[in-house]
Amino acid sequence: MPYYVYMLTTKRNGPLYTGVTNDLIRRTWEHGESFVRGFTSQYNVRRLVWYEVHDDPVSAITREKQIKKWNRAWKINRINEMNPAWTDLTESLS
Repeated sequence: MPYYVYMLTTKRNGPLYTGVTNDLIRRTWEHGESFVRGFTSQYNVRRLVWYEVHDDPVSAITREKQIKKWNRAWKINRINEMNPAWTDLTESLS
C-alpha cells in the first residue's frame, strides 16, 4: 500500500500545509470539504500542489516530519520542481 506526503495551499505562494496519508484522493477530498478541523479549514487550504509516494508508513511519517522542519523557501522550491504552475494535482490522481 502506498503512503503519501503532500502539500496543500490556497494559491501560488499562499499558506502551506504538509500532511501524510495512505489515501491521497480521500484525504484531499476531506480537506476540500472542510472535514478536517484546524489550519486547512481555517485558511481554506485545498489545492494539492505537491506530493511524493512512499512504500511504508514509517518512511512517509519520517519524511513529513522532515519537510515540516524545512524553511518556507525550501518547500516552495520543492513545489516548483514538481509543479511550476502550482496547478491543483487532485484531478491527475484519478
